[in-house]
Amino acid sequence: MNQPIDTAATPAPPPAVGGPGTQEVDLLVVGGGKAGKSLAMTRAKKGDSVVMIERDKVGGTCINVACIPTKTLISSARVLHEVQGAPAYGVSLPEMGADESSSTDDSALLHRARIDLAALRRRKEGVVGAMVAAHEHMFPASGMDFVRGTARFVAPRTVEVTSPGAAVRRVRGKTVLINTGTVPAVPAIAGLGQAAYWTSEDLLTLPELPSHLVVLGGGVIGVEMASLMGLLGVPVTLLHAGEHILDREDPDVAAEVARGLEALGVRVLTGARATRVTTPGPGVAPVVVRTADGREATGSHLLVALGRTPVTEDLGLEAAGVELTERGFVRVDDQLRTRAEGVYAAGDVAGTPQFTHASWNDFRVLRDILDGKEATTAGRLIPWAVFTTPELGHVGLTETQARAQGRPVRVATTPTAAVPRAKTLGRTEGFYKVIVDADTEEILGAAIVGPEASEVITSVQMAMLGGLTWRRLRDAVITHPTMSEGLNIVLDSLG
Repeated sequence: MNQPIDTAATPAPPPAVGGPGTQEVDLLVVGGGKAGKSLAMTRAKKGDSVVMIERDKVGGTCINVACIPTKTLISSARVLHEVQGAPAYGVSLPEMGADESSSTDDSALLHRARIDLAALRRRKEGVVGAMVAAHEHMFPASGMDFVRGTARFVAPRTVEVTSPGAAVRRVRGKTVLINTGTVPAVPAIAGLGQAAYWTSEDLLTLPELPSHLVVLGGGVIGVEMASLMGLLGVPVTLLHAGEHILDREDPDVAAEVARGLEALGVRVLTGARATRVTTPGPGVAPVVVRTADGREATGSHLLVALGRTPVTEDLGLEAAGVELTERGFVRVDDQLRTRAEGVYAAGDVAGTPQFTHASWNDFRVLRDILDGKEATTAGRLIPWAVFTTPELGHVGLTETQARAQGRPVRVATTPTAAVPRAKTLGRTEGFYKVIVDADTEEILGAAIVGPEASEVITSVQMAMLGGLTWRRLRDAVITHPTMSEGLNIVLDSLG
């Protein structure tokens, strides 16, 4: 997505529209996502005059409708799942009778452990609310001018801001950052507009638990939501158009994640491109989804999890001299510069991989650039995790990618069940997979499916950043018993 931009060859924009009603600032930030809010607070603390405008999500998408509420709910759902399996750990609940606790039949416990939906919502809203409140304190404390409203560019580096109950305000920045993020994509599928459906943001409000959920999309969002609902005891059918879920993963890794979903009661259908949605009437169940190959999936509720689209419409980017890519993202180079002089873009809207940690790294690049230092997004090693049960952690190249590059590949694999810590946890599903260069012994990438994979993958990332060979990581003295010790075990298989 990030492409070199020849700013010298770009025609100079017309002079900015000023006037007595225009507020001049050092930094204007449009959209307060991870990169935007971090840069705004940092520059304000350095003494710059800063205005940051946010339309509706104080603290950004991650805190309000993505990472934080999702993982909060997943944590609660995992507690339910563990309580339901308590007898396997030699644990009986106090309210169980003696006969029940000594029985090998788990059905009594399974019936007792259930979700209190109102309490679940309160917990999620409490976590989110506390983080939002912290940001509402941090923003003014940094010295920035935080404005709630809708911004639209009316000239180079100049926006007009509309806020409820306030006069239109015009602000121009010496430097401008666009950080407006993305929203759930809703593709044109016949009948979808007449059906009641949820996006991921809707589902996180937990209005009710479906009796059967149909999920469109087997990407990160779709599989995480399917796993969450499966943990909560909701039957799920997941439809994915590709050959396997999680398209960018190797087939064996995707298949292992799919097995984890199926163990939770999720029916996974691949090669299933949705072509029509029908209901008895608007907002009336059941929802029936038909696929291109003639299959059907029926449910009480429908979740559309088919990616996210950049928030660039109605921003007036033409007036700003900012160019978009074919997919609608802001076009930037590897220093996050747009084609407009003094205007940068960061985070999801700039085509950065859609992870909060990647957006935070965008902030660090911009922080250094504005301080007059060298910084670039080129060559970043960005890991990711999918918080299914079991988890998936990934960093670097897949086996497929490494072979496509013509690298002489060696692949190390071992089942998660071989890791002593996994045995003690009673969670042995999954496997460890590490891809290395046979000639240089360089670690090219890794995928881990199992408990705490989101944490373990950082150890691989650090080894890669440090230029360690696979032998050095194999021979590292890693604490026993931990899930990271599995890295010793998997690399031992290479000799």
